Amino acid sequence: MLGPPGSGKGTQAKLIKAKFNIPHISTGILLREDISAGTELGILANKFMEIGELVPDEVILKMVETILDDEENKSSFIFDGFPRTIPQSEGFDKILSNRNLTLDHVVNIEVLEDEVVNRLSSRWSCPNCDSVYNTISKQPDVAGICDVCGSELNQRDDDKPKTVRNRLSVYFKQTEPLIDFYKNKGLLRTVSGDGGHNSVFDRILGEFSKLDN
Repeated sequence: MLGPPGSGKGTQAKLIKAKFNIPHISTGILLREDISAGTELGILANKFMEIGELVPDEVILKMVETILDDEENKSSFIFDGFPRTIPQSEGFDKILSNRNLTLDHVVNIEVLEDEVVNRLSSRWSCPNCDSVYNTISKQPDVAGICDVCGSELNQRDDDKPKTVRNRLSVYFKQTEPLIDFYKNKGLLRTVSGDGGHNSVFDRILGEFSKLDN
C-alpha cells in the first residue's frame, strides 16, 4: 500500500484483508509495539519517528525478514507502510526472491497535501488496540474513549501539524519515487483517496477487476 501519511492505507489494507482473507502487516503498528515494549528496535525507531523521519532501511528490512519467517505470512500478505524508499523496495525484491515469492499489486492512494494535514491533525488513536478515530469523519461514540476497548484516546506526536508537514516532506523526497519504480514494473494501481473509505475501496476493487478482463 502506497500513499502519503493519512491517505487511508491502513483502512484499505484491512478491507482488502477482510474480502480476500490475506494477512495485513502494518510495519507502523509493529514498530509502535516495539516502542511501547522498550525493545532495542523500538528505542532506535522512536528517535526517528518522533520527529517525522523514516526509520533506517536496514532496520526495517531486518524486521520484514523476521515477519516473513512467520509461517502464517509465507505465501500471501498485504504490506502497509513498507516499503518506503527505493533501497527498501530493492531489498524487498531480494527478500521475496529468496522465498520464491512475487509481488502482485502496488496500490497507490492519492491525496492532496492540505487534505493530509487536515486529516492527520484531526486523528486520535487508541494506545491499547490501535483503533483510529477522526474528529471530522470518524468520531468515537463517547468523546475521547475507544469504542473497541474503552481506553482513553490520545494524539500521537507524529500526528501534530508541525510533524505532519515534516512527514510529508520526507514522503515526497524518499517515498514518492516508489510510484515510478513500481509503475515501470507494471504493478502500480493508483486510485483517488477522496470521499469515504467505502468509495476508495470500490475504486481499488475496480482496478483489480480490470486485470481480470
